[in-house]
Amino acid sequence: MVSRFLPTSAKEVEALGWDYIDVILFSGDAYIDHPSFGIAVIGRLLEAEGYRVAVVPQPNWRDDLRDFKKLGAPRLFFGVSAGSMDSMVNHYTAAKRLRHDDAYTPGGVAGFRPDYAVRTYTRILKELYPHTPVIIGGIEASLRRLTHYDYWSDRLLPSVLIESGADLLMYGMGDRSIVEVAKALRNGYNAKLLRKLPQVAFVADKEYVSKLPEEQTILMASYEECCRNKRAFGENFVKMEVESNRKVQTKTIVEPTGERFVVINPPYRQMTSKELDHSFDLPYTRLPHPRYKGKMIPAYEMIKHSVNIHRGCFGGCSFCTISAHQGKFVTSRSERSILAEIEKIKLLPDFKGYLSDVGGPSADMYRLGGKNEELCKSCVRPSCLTPRVCPNLNRDLEPLLALYRKVREVKGIKKAFIGSGIRYDIPDDGGRYMREVIVHHTSGRLKVAPEHTEPHVLRLMRKPPFEEFERLHSFFQRVCREEGLHYQLIPYFISSHPGCTEEDMKKLSTKVRALRLMTDQVQDLTPTPLTLSSVMFYTGVDPYTGKEVYVANSREEKCQQKSYFFQGKKVEKRGKTPTFGSRKKR
Repeated sequence: MVSRFLPTSAKEVEALGWDYIDVILFSGDAYIDHPSFGIAVIGRLLEAEGYRVAVVPQPNWRDDLRDFKKLGAPRLFFGVSAGSMDSMVNHYTAAKRLRHDDAYTPGGVAGFRPDYAVRTYTRILKELYPHTPVIIGGIEASLRRLTHYDYWSDRLLPSVLIESGADLLMYGMGDRSIVEVAKALRNGYNAKLLRKLPQVAFVADKEYVSKLPEEQTILMASYEECCRNKRAFGENFVKMEVESNRKVQTKTIVEPTGERFVVINPPYRQMTSKELDHSFDLPYTRLPHPRYKGKMIPAYEMIKHSVNIHRGCFGGCSFCTISAHQGKFVTSRSERSILAEIEKIKLLPDFKGYLSDVGGPSADMYRLGGKNEELCKSCVRPSCLTPRVCPNLNRDLEPLLALYRKVREVKGIKKAFIGSGIRYDIPDDGGRYMREVIVHHTSGRLKVAPEHTEPHVLRLMRKPPFEEFERLHSFFQRVCREEGLHYQLIPYFISSHPGCTEEDMKKLSTKVRALRLMTDQVQDLTPTPLTLSSVMFYTGVDPYTGKEVYVANSREEKCQQKSYFFQGKKVEKRGKTPTFGSRKKR
């Protein structure tokens, strides 16, 4: 099959000879037909099932809404995603200042997606086409599926289902959900069928909720109660995280909002390697759509020569959204699928023999998981690595090392770099894995993420003790000396995390300077919806222990903490927060 792009305009639809479209997908990102971009994956999965799919990337929501009208109504449904990032994280810095660029837009120009993009796009579509179902998904919808703390408005918001008026929400990775949703809608909107599907959320009435089996249902505190009582919000988060992110066998979650109820069905079982391979093996062009006429799209430039080898992460970091969206159970691709993708990359006209990354959410979790899966079914630990490595964790890194060797042997591959972060707290007997990465797969800089130095802050972050990073640092230097390599170890750090005081930042600064490390890969905490860090930031309490934690939540405190990373350098100046939703002209 010859790869072609999914149509994005009426002219392209006409050229295909289509007299109808089954599904129209709206995205806050530019349309890049590559397996690293969700809309491309969803579109190709539907296409493989025989559906006619069109994409409307970055529609203009401020003019006469012609982008929302140009293809008319689809036969089955509209699909809406904010893109590869939550639109507010994409738009604003941790200081709530408007960003000047957008990596997912041609030319890197900011302002071509609205704030709260899922809500905005959906409301427009429901106004224009009230009888056509709107299905929302992607990272923004997934992280905002229940009551959540919105850092940018500094208040709790209800489920995006309530705010947007969408008919259904698909949370997590939508590989299986999207196909089943399309099947359920083939003969028209059928709420009964849709509500039986796993890994979806919807709004129901009291009568529907009253018929759910009590033993398989968890009733959360209402949105209104969470607004009145911060501890109720924290308790809701614990219930949600345990059910949605940790357990294999989960229950239905119900959260009241006014007279309505947000219902979250349990997720699908973990994907198999064969199912994951299918998503990556589809006929992507691996290029931005020709409509962009060669304009550079930064996010694409970063990943176009990279290979994603697995999904999921069992690290469980408090501030990270990966487990909330992809889950903590890792699914790995087969060697066949990975090597086949490399052969496709080799055919790209600008490929010079260098793979920018052979990794994933974490570079070194390929084929790792529970030795005894029955034990995993009853485990509710948020992390398989902290506060100590789970004894049931399979820590065999040999399959990954074998994969690296096969990648290096591919004709035409000069170097395969590991650009993803590495979890140095996964036991590496004798340092075999880390030595091979340093010698064969480092581009001069190796990225790791200790995030902090102080024990009490690291515990709240769900990160390993800093001593483990110090051991890695010593090992890295030794290997570089032995191999004659002039490489750098680049650590990532976070300031203003709940529990972190200015005194803690002083200690961090002192320890990092003593190791003579560069601190240019640093960030001030952005409390992202549906993370433990955001809950602690808003409530000032660790919801798992009930203990109060210090929170640096004023702009002055956050700026001061971040300043410890930049001795003698300029720090972001304070200024007025811009009006949300500004848009520049292309």
